[in-house]
Order: sequence, then C-alpha cells, then structure tokens
Amino acid sequence: MLSWDEMLIRLLLASLFGALIGLERERKDWAAGMRTHMMVCVGSSLIMMVSAYGFADVLGTEHVALDPSRIAAQVISGIGFIGAGTILFLKQGTIRGLTTASGLWTVAAIGLATGGGMYFAAAAATIIALTILWALQPLERMYSRKFKHRTLRIATRLDADDTQLLSHLLNKEELRIKTFTFERGDDELIFQLGFDNMDIAKIDEIVNELKHNPAIKEIFWSQ
Repeated sequence: MLSWDEMLIRLLLASLFGALIGLERERKDWAAGMRTHMMVCVGSSLIMMVSAYGFADVLGTEHVALDPSRIAAQVISGIGFIGAGTILFLKQGTIRGLTTASGLWTVAAIGLATGGGMYFAAAAATIIALTILWALQPLERMYSRKFKHRTLRIATRLDADDTQLLSHLLNKEELRIKTFTFERGDDELIFQLGFDNMDIAKIDEIVNELKHNPAIKEIFWSQ
C-alpha cells in the first residue's frame, strides 16, 4: 500500500500538471478551463491509485485474480464524454474545441501516469503538451493562413433570381472557386463557395457588392 504522504504527493502533482495545461485553455476563455483540467487530472490520478492499490486487501486470497490496469483503462474511453462536450458545432458548419478535447484526453493520461508514480513521464508530457498548445500556435497560424480554405456563404430569399446571382459570381475571373454547394432551406436558399489562396481584398470587394442586393438575406465570410 502507498503511504499517505505518497498519495498526497501524487494528487497534488496531478492537480499542478492539470492546472498548467488548463491555464492555457483558460487564456482563450474556453468552457473547459483550469478547474476542469485539474479535476480530470486529479480524478485520473486517484483512479490509477485505486486500480493499482485499492484491492490489496483481497489479493492473495483464494480464487482472486485482479488486473491493475482494468479500471484505469476505462478512463481513456470514459474521458470521451467530457471531450465531446467541449466540441462546438457552429451555425456555419465550423467545428471548434477539438484541441481542448484532445487536451483533456492528454490530461487524463498525465493523471494516470502521476497516479502510477511515473513522475518524470507525467512532467515531460505536461511540458510537451504546453509546447504544442502555446509555443507552436504562431507557427500553426502562419502555415494555415497561407493554405487556409476560405468559404463564402450566401443565403437568399426563395423567390430570388439565383441564376443571375450565380452567373455574376462564376463569371468573375479573379474568383478561383474550388468547391460549390447548394442547399434549400425552409425559407431561404443557401450557396456556399470555397476558395483556395484567395486574396482577401478581392473577397471583401465582392462582399461589399453583394450587400446591396435586396434578395440576399445573409452573407458569411470565413477567413
């Protein structure tokens, strides 16, 4: 069995590791912030200790065989429910929160490692996770800005002359349209055009033109 001070050390270290990663998410005002990450990490650490040492009193008795990893393994699958709650599906089809969800999954693993006494592995994983979440973000933004797929979403009235609108957009040589989708709603028509490496100034110019079209109800431009 673990001593009381060893249990306390493992739980406190787990809360520290979870707080460090949670603070990075808190900085961006995500729903899963510091306290959520701390709770996940501490809970995982406790579950690991229970899984490894919680049944010591029945070990060695007749017909009793335990797998210490069995309970801890359920954390990896169970954390998916919390991770799914942090993923947001926005109106325009944009998905956000995947990084936070993966961060919670990593924090759960860090908690398991801390509960199992693998302090160096837990600390190293925390440093690597912070590097991925914070230090590499400028590089990711720079790379994605260069190759990001830009989308123009237009919602018009059902009685709108969609043929004229589409001809106006498709005949513009400066628009390099890669994808095009069309959807009919209850009271509107939705056109979605995708571009690659498109000049933002040209898109802004087209959006300003479309603003004066009375048949258009909504314009959404992701950049």
